[in-house]
Order: sequence, then C-alpha cells, then structure tokens
Amino acid sequence: MKTIGEYNTSREAIILKEYGRNVQKLVNYIRTIPDKDKRTQMATTLIELIKQLAPVAKEAQENPQRMWDDLYIMADFNLDVNNPYSTPDRTILFKKPRKMEYPQNDVRYRHYGKNIERLVIEATKKEDPQEREEAAIYIGKLMKTFYGAWNKETLDDSVIVKDISILSKGKLTLSLDKVREENLFEKLYREQRKGNGQQAQGNDKRDNRNSRNNRPFKKNRHQHRRRDQ
Repeated sequence: MKTIGEYNTSREAIILKEYGRNVQKLVNYIRTIPDKDKRTQMATTLIELIKQLAPVAKEAQENPQRMWDDLYIMADFNLDVNNPYSTPDRTILFKKPRKMEYPQNDVRYRHYGKNIERLVIEATKKEDPQEREEAAIYIGKLMKTFYGAWNKETLDDSVIVKDISILSKGKLTLSLDKVREENLFEKLYREQRKGNGQQAQGNDKRDNRNSRNNRPFKKNRHQHRRRDQ
C-alpha cells in the first residue's frame, strides 16, 4: 500500500506559525481533554516544552504571560484552564493600534533646522550681554554651516544677522560691520582649514620619511669584478 503525502494546503491552518504545526496539534489535543485539572497540567507542560524548543520563546522569557496568551490564541480562545494570568480577550487580535501623529513643528527657516531655533531661545535666556553676544556668534557659525551643507552658494553675513534677530525677536543683535571686519562667522572655517592643512603637511612629511625608510635594499652596483673576467 502506497503512502500518499499530505500537502500543507490540505492541512489545518496554523494560527501562530512561529510555534510550528506540532505545537498547534498539541493545543488542539489539550482542548479535547475532559478534566480541567488535567488540561491545566498539560497546558503547563506544553508551555515548558515550548520554552525549550521554540526559538520565539527566547524572546518571551521575560514576559511569561505572553506565552499563555499565545496558547489561548492558538486555541482560538476556546480553552478552559486555570490560567495563572488574566485570560486574554479575543478583541485584542482585531484592535487597531493607535495612530501615531507626526510632529507638527513650525520651523521658520527649514534650512537651519529646529535645533537652531532652540539654541536661539536658550541664548536669549542669558543675562550677561557678553555671553549673549558670544552665543549669537556661535549660532551664526552654525547657521552658515548648516546652510552650506545643502546649498552651493555662500550665505551672506547680513542675512544671518537679520535671521538671528528675527528668531530671537530682537533680543540677539549683532553689529554687521563688526561681523564683517572680524570675520566672526568665518573664523571657524579658517581654523579648520588651517588645522587640516598643518595636519596634512605633517602627514606628508611622515609619509616621505617612511618611504625612505621602507626602500628595498639594493646591492652596490659597483661590484668588484673578478680578475679572471
């Protein structure tokens, strides 16, 4: 007598595929046990078996109630046992998650970003005029940096001074003449280029020394010829 293979399409659907078909069959069997205490004992044993065999159970070790909830789901919520936890409700499967609202931040200048506006607000809280001016200069450098990251053209200092005043509602003011004369918004870039140039020059010197030290050894080209040649 030939054995005809059983296709998955003809089998009963698995409710939770991560536990496998054999666990589903055991759950179905537990439902047929007439004695409630016996059903509870078998359900507890099945939970311990799942912990050892099912990979998904490793994630549920810290939340044992989840495994009991999954047991009820696999039983189609038709399981009468002494559950150590509250019995889950069928509606949890059809309950839609709460819609996540996108943050509606009103950014005045998107090319600067929201963090610039936060820094401006914090700078306006400083009582010392010198500290407010230093904070405004630093914010101006950042504004020029962020603008240059997305735009090829250079942002004029007058635009930055004006934008800082608008964002701070007039509490942070800078002299445009002073900014241009002392290159306050460009100082950061010049220091970086200078530092990078010195570092690159130092690296070139080290590379030249290493290349000289790592030259392969060459024999003396003026070797003494034998007298008999």
